[in-house]
Amino acid sequence: MRTLQISLGAVVLLSSAVFALATGGAVAQQAAPTDKMPMDHQKMMQMHGQAGMDGASTPTSPGQDAFGAVQEIVRLLEADPKTDWSKVNLEALRQHLIDMNEVTLKADAVATPVDGGVEIAISGSGRTLAAIQRMVPAWAATMNGYKGWITKVVALPTGDLLTVTAADPREVAHVRGLGFIGLMASGAHHQPHHLAMAKGEFDPAGHHHP
Repeated sequence: MRTLQISLGAVVLLSSAVFALATGGAVAQQAAPTDKMPMDHQKMMQMHGQAGMDGASTPTSPGQDAFGAVQEIVRLLEADPKTDWSKVNLEALRQHLIDMNEVTLKADAVATPVDGGVEIAISGSGRTLAAIQRMVPAWAATMNGYKGWITKVVALPTGDLLTVTAADPREVAHVRGLGFIGLMASGAHHQPHHLAMAKGEFDPAGHHHP
């Protein structure tokens, strides 16, 4: 009888030991990921930090086209040691970009083929009308003779009547195909003009000329 009691006691002790080892191992396994979490989080933060330092992993779009145009000019001005900051006029450039936005997105343009080219009635109201009256005549003066084009502008109560003609039949088809916005975008004068405007190289009264 005593031998049986000792044997039963040994079984109970052994069972308790096995249970303790089993539960202890499970707890250890559950705790392991928790113990590693701070290290994983730290690694993740380091990776994010590295990505932020990597130019290829950061956004490049300024989010708005006019803002981007000004940003580009600012970079050029800051990179030029000859920039005279007492003459810089970025507000003039901003106003010109507003004009460009008005003419590009809000002006009405009706094109009609004419002998040797195209005639376009450009109209608008308010700020759009003012932008048309500033930009279209200035564009015509700048582009007259470009590719053999002959440009003329007649003022209208609600805008301007722009006529572009050419002697070369290929250019006749060209100007008709370009239409109003294509003509306004032709040539490479806009970018240098924007830089000159920002540098204050002409008086504010003329800052709307392209």
